[in-house]
Amino acid sequence: MTDGLALGLMAAVCWGLTDVFAAVGGRRLGSLPTLAIAQFTSLLVMLAIGLAIEGRVPVTPAVAPQAALFGILLAVGYLAMFTGLAIGPVSVVSPAIAAYGGLTVILAVVFLGEKVTVNQWVGVAVGTLGVALTAFRFDRTVARARPVSAGVAIAVVAVILFAVASIGLAGPTRQAGWPDVIFVSRIASTAAVWSLLLAIRCFRPRGAEMLMGHVDEADGRTLGIIAAAGILDMAGAIAFGIGLTVSLAWIVALASSFGPAVAVLVAVALLGERLRPVQWLGLVGIASGLILIALPT
Repeated sequence: MTDGLALGLMAAVCWGLTDVFAAVGGRRLGSLPTLAIAQFTSLLVMLAIGLAIEGRVPVTPAVAPQAALFGILLAVGYLAMFTGLAIGPVSVVSPAIAAYGGLTVILAVVFLGEKVTVNQWVGVAVGTLGVALTAFRFDRTVARARPVSAGVAIAVVAVILFAVASIGLAGPTRQAGWPDVIFVSRIASTAAVWSLLLAIRCFRPRGAEMLMGHVDEADGRTLGIIAAAGILDMAGAIAFGIGLTVSLAWIVALASSFGPAVAVLVAVALLGERLRPVQWLGLVGIASGLILIALPT
């Protein structure tokens, strides 16, 4: 359990920083071009790591179809996440995405048969409540609660798909190892994202402006920020993948969902974003939930 928590927290730091870089890049270049560049960068990183570690392209045919399927689901989830972060604010959208950790627990119990203790269930509930307080604005009554921004509503798609993919990739990762599963899933997600980008550039459908931004105004600094997002994202994926091989899937997923706390601190400190008191209370709830989950049983 300790190894899974540590690796999950490593993924959390990487993915929290990814959120910040993705938000900055998405606001300058558009969420879809930002995602396409980040995915391609991360794919090159994973290819280099696979060749360095195993001396081969990391592909195992037995798990390739399943890894590719969940890679495509991840592509949709990433697009929802990058779009939500581009709309912002980062300090609200990023904690909302953290809800995938709680959903992963439920899916792990139902589909993988993993065990969760009473205090861990309490931690999941407290953390989920913290997400709700962080990501929603309450106007006098709970009945009138609404998302702080459209970015939060879009992020819900990412929450569902990230949780499903976390559970779906656990089996193949334990069977074939993390390099093969991560590489194949990233090939599929990169191909899906670039196909969508090229289709939109060719046919220019109505409403695509929200995804495309000002792609023709890219500069070296923006491209560097986006490349950094891709590298950090892959570092988080590797930590997550290794965690799946040594620990329960829900432990790793929940620990990794602490990442938004990193994004919030960076967004407040460097991007000038401000949190309302109820949102600070929500962050305390998220942290408290994770502490309850980590307590010895």
